[in-house]
Amino acid sequence: MSAAALRVAFAGTPEFAAAALDAILDAGFSVPLVLTQPDRPAGRGMKLTASPVKQVALTHGIPVDQPEKLRTDEQRAALVTCAPDVLVVAAYGLILPRAVLELPRFGCLNIHASLLPRWRGAAPIHRAIEAGDAETGITIMQMDEGLDTGPMLMKGAVPIADDDTTATLHDRLATLGAGMIVEALRRLPKGELTPIPQPDNGVTYAAKIGKAEAALAWQRPAIELARAVRAFNPFPGAVGMLREVPVKMWSAEPVSGRGEPGTVLAADDSGVVVACGEQALRVTELQKPGSRRMPAGEFLRGFPVTPGERFDSSF
Repeated sequence: MSAAALRVAFAGTPEFAAAALDAILDAGFSVPLVLTQPDRPAGRGMKLTASPVKQVALTHGIPVDQPEKLRTDEQRAALVTCAPDVLVVAAYGLILPRAVLELPRFGCLNIHASLLPRWRGAAPIHRAIEAGDAETGITIMQMDEGLDTGPMLMKGAVPIADDDTTATLHDRLATLGAGMIVEALRRLPKGELTPIPQPDNGVTYAAKIGKAEAALAWQRPAIELARAVRAFNPFPGAVGMLREVPVKMWSAEPVSGRGEPGTVLAADDSGVVVACGEQALRVTELQKPGSRRMPAGEFLRGFPVTPGERFDSSF
């Protein structure tokens, strides 16, 4: 079967998914329908904004459906009508019921941003960095009714660098996932993909990131807080409260230092050094409300910080 003959419906929402849709289209596959989340308010004006996936679809003249759920016949009507051979899913944001999973003759393939069974769930990139994993990757899996529990068809690994943030790792994984799904779609009609059940050992869950997690708990070791800063960049941004002002921290590293957790040990052009439960954290890029991210020296000229002051862990 040629690429053009395989009817590939696509379900996804953010930039991660848009990269995969672009690659599928560039490879010549026929995409009769795109499913994505309804337009949401975004930006300072909170204007209704189309998802990155919708924007790609509209650019290519592909019909778009944006159901709130896929539980009823009416909500699934567009997908049924387009009669896909396979449904590719990437960060869609909706649970697929059995009726959808069983609709395409080749089933539903998910592009998941981890090496399953580690980091099933909503935030696998954040959690891999936060946990200090040495590597992560992409798993192409055959979807079932569980939460990322279906059999694996392909896996590809990438190392996590010491300076990786969720933003940088996201982009590498999006590129990897886009290439892998194209290869999977080429092999799928030929029967060249062997489903491998996920092992019971090594299962972890990547819970959705909540804004409440952004507050740095200074009693923790500095190495853990440095990972949290990287994991929460760009969302939700790690935060420390100083003089009742929420200061976002975008770049940091563990350094030698001792003191009461949260206490500022030094503040100069090289960074703001804050004592932690173990060692200290040198924060090198910061942001105050209503301003932009700044290197420490520039930040301190507009928001002086004095050794001995103390960051709070709540906001």
